[in-house]
Amino acid sequence: MKENVVIIGGGIAGMEAARQLLLLGYHPIVVEQKDRLGGHVGQWHRLFPDMASAQDLIRGLGEEISDANIFLETKVNSINRLRDGYQVMLSNGVNVACRSLLVASGFQLFDAARKEEYGYGVYDHVITNSDLEAWFNGKPDVRIPEVPENVGFVHCVGSRDLKAGNLECSKVCCMTAVKQAIEIKEKFPSARVWCFYMDLRLFGKKYEDFYLGAQQEYGIQFVRGRVSEVGETADGRLQVKAEDTLTGKPLRVRLDLLVLMAGMACNPEMTRLARMARLDIDSDGFLKSLDNIRSINASNRPGIFFAGACTGPKTVPETLAEARAAALDIHRYLQKGL
Repeated sequence: MKENVVIIGGGIAGMEAARQLLLLGYHPIVVEQKDRLGGHVGQWHRLFPDMASAQDLIRGLGEEISDANIFLETKVNSINRLRDGYQVMLSNGVNVACRSLLVASGFQLFDAARKEEYGYGVYDHVITNSDLEAWFNGKPDVRIPEVPENVGFVHCVGSRDLKAGNLECSKVCCMTAVKQAIEIKEKFPSARVWCFYMDLRLFGKKYEDFYLGAQQEYGIQFVRGRVSEVGETADGRLQVKAEDTLTGKPLRVRLDLLVLMAGMACNPEMTRLARMARLDIDSDGFLKSLDNIRSINASNRPGIFFAGACTGPKTVPETLAEARAAALDIHRYLQKGL
């Protein structure tokens, strides 16, 4: 009989880890509290820097883990330590004995309404990056002007923000803004598009090329300065106040649409899981790896491993790479115990 490995979270980290564990001869049991696999990436439209289809990625992973045991709309109720493993009780009444678990519970988006100065939830045409992705995917309930002439993107909403209680960089917001700005220009070629940023963190392969192309090929304007205030004019447009720190001059722009790059925040579900499994929480609220160099996938508990954004903000390639590494760590751990 194939050995069980419980995977908590059915986003791309959990899916890729399940795929690898199947190849290694194990029986992955994926526990996902929502009604579908794919996590946040499953709600995205295209992925930077190649503009690949997010749905194609999720569909491909889903096909390759069809032999895994997948429980949707299910939570972990308890994790009890046994002599040589764990007893995991699920909300659907299933109990699983296993020697190893993978936590891939992901993240949640920062609640943009907490940044009151931006007017999210107050003004109809202030939306988040997640809202815009839903619109790209054809969701009709997101309010986008029929033909917006001026569109703005605000980077670092809820990230690197002492007032919001989150000093960490969300890592993906800069590139998400560039990607979404390009998609807006593709849909509305005549629109003028601004990106308001503190500084740009373009560390990945082809990221700099992607950013330069946004300026040179699409005419997107990048303004180094934090937006200080958003208001609504009498005609229903948005009045945005910012400071261009490169010129040292204040800036006022009237926009038809403002998109807030809500950053990654720790998933509250992680706190519950950490308490029941006695996992360490790091200073940023995410799960704490055994160390941040050689053992990023290892926890403080024997047989419990991490993958993806449960330990901090990650890009899609990083998440997939961590999932593969975690599957190999689990394989080594289980082989050592035989």
